[in-house]
Amino acid sequence: MSDQRFVKAQFAAWLGIIGNLALAVMKGIVGWLSGSKALLADAANSASDVAGSVAVLFGLKAAKKPPDEDHPYGHGKADSVSAIVVSVLLLLVGLEIGWNSVKSLFNGVSEAPEKYALIAIGISIVVKEFLFQYNFRLGKKLSSHALIASAWDHRTDVMSSVAVLIGVGGAVLGQYMDQPMLYYMDPIAGVFVAVLVLRTGYKLVRESVHTTIDHVLHKEETEELLETAQRVKGVIAVNELRAREHGHYVIVDIKISVNPKITIVEGHDIGKAVKHQLLSNFSHVSDVFIHVNPYDPGYPYKDVDSDHPDFPTLLH
Repeated sequence: MSDQRFVKAQFAAWLGIIGNLALAVMKGIVGWLSGSKALLADAANSASDVAGSVAVLFGLKAAKKPPDEDHPYGHGKADSVSAIVVSVLLLLVGLEIGWNSVKSLFNGVSEAPEKYALIAIGISIVVKEFLFQYNFRLGKKLSSHALIASAWDHRTDVMSSVAVLIGVGGAVLGQYMDQPMLYYMDPIAGVFVAVLVLRTGYKLVRESVHTTIDHVLHKEETEELLETAQRVKGVIAVNELRAREHGHYVIVDIKISVNPKITIVEGHDIGKAVKHQLLSNFSHVSDVFIHVNPYDPGYPYKDVDSDHPDFPTLLH
């Protein structure tokens, strides 16, 4: 990850930490004073997001470290590991929120939350939607799984806050209409928040584990890489191209065929040209490993570019 990309990702992580901390404190205080179980559950969710954002920050810093003897391909997997930490935290908080809300339902609810709890919920929805949009767009731009995981965490918070808004609003309406049964909408909203958190946590754990294990990009995701390599002067065919995700970046392994009558130095120069084109045209590509083959028309190579302008002359 370049310095400029790292600075942007680091800023997003700090923004998440500050925003979540402020929301957790606000919702915790208002939830306690207003007597809203759902708002207290939402506060616990925001508190877990603080820990999640810290995990993202540490993951980004670790991923930025250059390759070393023990990690020749870099430390990009640290980004995916931090995404797993965020996901596991979501699962734990979801279980805690659900348990507390279910206990409230069985113990009975005697009063509705105070009306000012609705203001805190409204502020939370606006802030969380902003954080989702910012982190998601930046995560896609930087190919950061940790930022994308953090973004979906913010979107889950928006949905949970909407559920809390409905629950608290229904309970307040019940007090206004003298309908005590509506008081139960507050802890019911807490249960709904727990389900949302658990669902998102499970989804993110599954995706993060999938990414942490060497994941090769699908054919449709490597078409541009393949076409760029085939356009390099001197390349007759691209025999094989594999691009594997390594955290927030991609490492490309490629085999190309060149004219068997050229010198080793000329073949090496063609390979260097392919590597340069891939690195310069695709910001998410961190390194390229190239194997140069002598072209053999009798071998059933894949992806032979017979329309290449140099194809007829390179064989002579």
